[in-house]
Amino acid sequence: MAPISYSPPVNALLQFGEEHIRSREEWPDYPKLYGLTAQHIPDLIQMAINQDLNWAPSDSPEVWAPLHAWRALGQLKAKTAIEPLLSVFHVMEDSDWFSKDMPNVFALIGPAAISPVHAFLADSENAFYCRWTAASILVKIGQTHPQVRTDCLAILEQQLEQYSKNSPMFNGVLIASLMDLEAQESAPLMERAFAAKRVDSSIAGDWIDVQYGLGLISQAEIYDLRRQVDAEKLRSKTSKVAANPPKGFGAEPSKKKKKR
Repeated sequence: MAPISYSPPVNALLQFGEEHIRSREEWPDYPKLYGLTAQHIPDLIQMAINQDLNWAPSDSPEVWAPLHAWRALGQLKAKTAIEPLLSVFHVMEDSDWFSKDMPNVFALIGPAAISPVHAFLADSENAFYCRWTAASILVKIGQTHPQVRTDCLAILEQQLEQYSKNSPMFNGVLIASLMDLEAQESAPLMERAFAAKRVDSSIAGDWIDVQYGLGLISQAEIYDLRRQVDAEKLRSKTSKVAANPPKGFGAEPSKKKKKR
């Protein structure tokens, strides 16, 4: 890898390394630690999206520099970082740290990120897991900034209204996201998507799970609903067998002629 240099104090992040990462939720205060200000945002953006750093040797401190940079950008509420970060979603798709950090980064930046993230989510050309990250960003913004919760919810609903065109897995992501926003008001739309059999239940569960997750039914009611569903499945299976019996099922036994 060719030497990478940045001006102070941004260059200090090249050596900050992994040992200083406390957790996904508790981040170091980068502006306070290094005296980072708005004038350092351009360099931080370049560091955050630098693929040479992202693909640096895994045992080097430099490989962690982009993570420190994008966290610092969030803390600086750097609106100019929104589009550059979105532009590398497709190459960072397999990075667990990136996909887990982005909702927090964008939530720190604030409601200014809603419109660009909306456009990214709505673009079906973007990869599935990248769009999942975009949905998670909207959830986190809605949770962190209650005044725009309705806006974030409306975007997710707008996308779910296209359930017949969306993949079942993507519909599952949208429903899980609405559940994270405690969107009981979205339940009728979710029910229609389930009724159309356009939801992959491996992400948010089936319709019964979703109703319980939204607080629409009690745990005691789940048992009765499960019994009803199982009984309906049994009746459906029985009626199909009756309408299309297996070959030879219920037929008169053949009568062979006896030899004289």
